[in-house]
Amino acid sequence: MKGKKILIALGVIALLGAVAAANFYFKKDVGVTVAVEGIKTRDLEAIVSASGKIQPKRLVNMSADTSGRVVDLAVNEGDKVTRGQFLLQIDPKSLRTRVDSGSASLEAAEGSLDQQRQAVETARVQLDQTQKNAARQRDLWNQQLTTRETLERAENDVRAAESQLREREKQVTSQAARINQERASLESARYDLSKVRIESPIDGIVTRRNIQEGETAVIGTMNNAGTVLLTLADMSVIQAEVEVDETNIPNVSLGQQAKITIDALPDRTFKGHVTEIGNSPIQPAAGSSQSTQATNFKVVVMLDEQIPDVRPGFTCTADITTAVRQGVVAVPIPAVAVRELIYDAQNQIVKDPRPTRPRRPSEPVPPPRELTPGETRKETEGVFVVRNGLVEFVPVKLGISGDKYFEVLSGLKAGDEVVTGPYNSVRSMAEGDPVKVDPQKR
Repeated sequence: MKGKKILIALGVIALLGAVAAANFYFKKDVGVTVAVEGIKTRDLEAIVSASGKIQPKRLVNMSADTSGRVVDLAVNEGDKVTRGQFLLQIDPKSLRTRVDSGSASLEAAEGSLDQQRQAVETARVQLDQTQKNAARQRDLWNQQLTTRETLERAENDVRAAESQLREREKQVTSQAARINQERASLESARYDLSKVRIESPIDGIVTRRNIQEGETAVIGTMNNAGTVLLTLADMSVIQAEVEVDETNIPNVSLGQQAKITIDALPDRTFKGHVTEIGNSPIQPAAGSSQSTQATNFKVVVMLDEQIPDVRPGFTCTADITTAVRQGVVAVPIPAVAVRELIYDAQNQIVKDPRPTRPRRPSEPVPPPRELTPGETRKETEGVFVVRNGLVEFVPVKLGISGDKYFEVLSGLKAGDEVVTGPYNSVRSMAEGDPVKVDPQKR
């Protein structure tokens, strides 16, 4: 009897030990340690960042209007110039010869015109004399005092004099047209001669000089660009020309404020505003693959202040503020996850009953259940909210994206605690998983 009681006691002890061991086994891995953050209202700014180059608003490429050798070059790269200042001169000898030749041709043509006009006057006098002679012969014929042959000869002289007068007048008209042509050629030669002296059309600086004194400047043709002698830049108004990705272009609009940082001027930022947005994407460089080239659009940001030390071509970055929100509910960006949820025919979320036993971290997520008629699965953005040691996936509607936070339009309220990390835990956890909050990452 005594031995039987001992066996019963040993059995109870073994059962209690087994229960304790099972309880320890099932609970030892329950709940991962996570970092949480309390939801509160914040001021947010949506920023679009893009890189590009500093360029002057006004850039002038000085090309030659006439070919010739550069005989006088008065500026170097980096020189400041004012409007009307002498820059360079092309050898004027050949053009001056054209002007002298044109002047001589014009004077000769005008002298010839004077002679032809005098010939016209002589032809008019001859016509008048022949007309008077014909009239006398006609009177004599009426009185039967002359022969028919003499009368006809007088009338033929009149017709010949009229023809000669018309010919002289045509020669005068033709010579006058020739004089106009000579005068136009002379004006063209004088205009070309005036172009050998090149002056600055703007106030600015010489940013590039592509020619040396003694070299020959070549004018452009339809299929061949001319020589760009100098490049002048008006640096009183400068702008940042940046390339914005196609996904951000819909958020950029004219007048938006921006902050520009220039690599060559560290630790300084400059204010600006958007003045131009490209309607067509930037064409890829020659030789690059279209399939691997990102689609970017040109956006121009005008700087609102002068920068004395800046030069064209400096690399810069523009942070364009596309939206501002003040005092809105915000959620940390790492807390947002995407899950497939089931929706019924009324587009309402269908929540499955919670499992009877919490899922351990080492256990895989159970496969999704079969859909019933009228139900659909949709990928939904949301966050995991910690409630009573378990996480609950709460769908949220997001607004603008700040530097570290999303604006929350619906789904959360101030005071909710959302899981923000570790990253792998946020991506792998499921509805109803137990968690342990790290007090140092709260």
